Amino acid sequence: MDIFLNAQFILLGVAFFAGLISSIAGSGGILTLPALLWVGLPPLNALATNKVQSTLGTLSSAWNFFSKGHLDIKPLYSSVVMAVLGSVAGTFLVQSLDASTLTRLIPFLLLAIALYFLFSPKVSAADHPQKISLRWFACTAALGIGFYGGFFGPGMGSIMPFLFVWLLGHNLVKATAETSIIFMSGSLRL
Repeated sequence: MDIFLNAQFILLGVAFFAGLISSIAGSGGILTLPALLWVGLPPLNALATNKVQSTLGTLSSAWNFFSKGHLDIKPLYSSVVMAVLGSVAGTFLVQSLDASTLTRLIPFLLLAIALYFLFSPKVSAADHPQKISLRWFACTAALGIGFYGGFFGPGMGSIMPFLFVWLLGHNLVKATAETSIIFMSGSLRL
C-alpha cells in the first residue's frame, strides 16, 4: 500500500513539473512518459495516457491564443488535415508493434528527443524569410509531426514551433499559437 501511495505522489509531482514545463516551453511529456512506464503501465497505455494529458493542456493553450487573436486557423487547414493523416498512420504503426518491441524502442526515442533539445538551434521572436510554401509545409512538416505525434509524441510541442519559424518564417508567438492546433491534430490515438 505504501508503495502505491508513494508512486501516486511521485506521479503527481512529475505531472506538476511536466505541466509547468509544458506551459513555458512545451515537451512535458519527456518527463511524464518515463514516469508512467516506471510505475508499470504497459508501453501503449503509457503513450496514450501521456497523449491525453498533453492534449488537454494544449487545448487550453489553443483557446487562449485564439481568444487573444494570435491564432488564424484558416491558413492552417491543409496542415491540420495532413497532421491528422500522419497521426492516424503513426497510431496504426505503434499499435501494430508488440509491447516488448515498444519497451525496447521507447528509451531510444526518448534519448533521441533529448539530444534534439540539447543540440537544436535557438528560435528568435522576430519574423524570418519564408523558405517553403504553406502547401509544401503541410505535406512535409505537418504530415511528419503528425506521424511522430501518433506514434510517440514527447517533444512535439517544441519541435513544431521551430519548424514554423524555420520553414515559414513566423515569429515565435505566432508559431507557438499555430503549434497548438497542429499538436491537437497530430495527437490522435485511435
